[in-house]
Amino acid sequence: MTPAPPAAPSGIPVAVVGIGAEGWAGLPAASRAALAGADVLIGGPRQLDLLPAADCPGERVAWPSPLRPAVPGLLAAHAGRRVAVLASGDPMFYGIGRALSEVLGPDALHVLPHPSAVSLACARLGWPVEDTEVVTLVGRPAARLAAALHDGRRVLVLAPNAAAPGEIAALLREHGFGPSRLRVLEQLGSERESAHEGTADTWSHAPGDPLNVVAVECRRDPGALRLGAVPGLPDAAYESDGQLTKRHVRAATLAALAPAPGELLWDVGGGSGSIAVEWLRTHPSCRAVTVEKNAVRAARITRNADRLGVPGLRVVTGTAPEALAELPTPDAVFIGGGLTAPGLLDACWAALPTGGRLVANTVTMESEALLAQWYRRHGGELVRIAVAQAVPVGGFTGWRQAMPVTQWSVTKAQESRS
Repeated sequence: MTPAPPAAPSGIPVAVVGIGAEGWAGLPAASRAALAGADVLIGGPRQLDLLPAADCPGERVAWPSPLRPAVPGLLAAHAGRRVAVLASGDPMFYGIGRALSEVLGPDALHVLPHPSAVSLACARLGWPVEDTEVVTLVGRPAARLAAALHDGRRVLVLAPNAAAPGEIAALLREHGFGPSRLRVLEQLGSERESAHEGTADTWSHAPGDPLNVVAVECRRDPGALRLGAVPGLPDAAYESDGQLTKRHVRAATLAALAPAPGELLWDVGGGSGSIAVEWLRTHPSCRAVTVEKNAVRAARITRNADRLGVPGLRVVTGTAPEALAELPTPDAVFIGGGLTAPGLLDACWAALPTGGRLVANTVTMESEALLAQWYRRHGGELVRIAVAQAVPVGGFTGWRQAMPVTQWSVTKAQESRS
């Protein structure tokens, strides 16, 4: 049972006040009153400097680094005092509000939002907020942006520093989106607001203000590999030594795994990592762990994940089932290799909670016989997937048959049939 969150330090809600680059002048009366009446003002140095000392006499405390682990102790240190926490823009949009809510619980907070950088940027650009993709690179790897790149898509990137626009332009060029238009919006809402623009191919602006948002109008180079938004990416999208679940079988496998937001996948016998990569690409909140015994292949999986925009893929180098022992409970398991390893299927099955899904693929008769046994015991669906491709045969065209793949997919019931 999850323990109840601790009470607010003073027994009254912690004020979480959003503030923009314009500072005190842009705050409404309620936000000013919360800050003026606080005994303790917590925030980043830049945010604290925006508050006039005469209006906000409370003790000023800058967040330490790393921030997240320090939140409980810092709030506990000021128990019994009125605390106000400063946040950039909307505290609940990639802001400190999330960490505070997780630590204290939502009832212990009084959130006073300010327009977010996304709202301000869309207002300047004339972009509908609901049609604009948002990617934050604050505290996150730039590789995350790759998953959002689609021809004609509008993307706002929350940048971590002044160097980010140049790094974003380089990433766009690397992924075949050099013709994309970039606009860098600095100090949004303040008197020092400014903008710079160009294309990723020709980007030459020197680093400017560290407080910036990068607007990207995606344009794919006609010769670049096109990556869609659904599973079944071209095989050429992956670096591989041949250990790759091929495109059509991969699409069928992801359909059987049925990823949903927030779910965790175990990809056992990762190969090139394609199943885990495409699981993660279905939704930003999806999570995945790939287990691969070969260290060279494990490194290749990491490169594939970075290049395809899902650097959050966790790669475990080790042999299953031993390498599975310390992993968090999965919502789904895919076994792409090593099915006949002693105890592997048993370990994966035991790890699944009721309602969890397991999908296993094989091309060998020995593994197929094993899947048939498990199918008789637990039910599910046993299918054979056969794919043939048209190839030249002399001056004509014929079919080349790939090795058929046997796939077992099953949802774990409360009581499996025997």
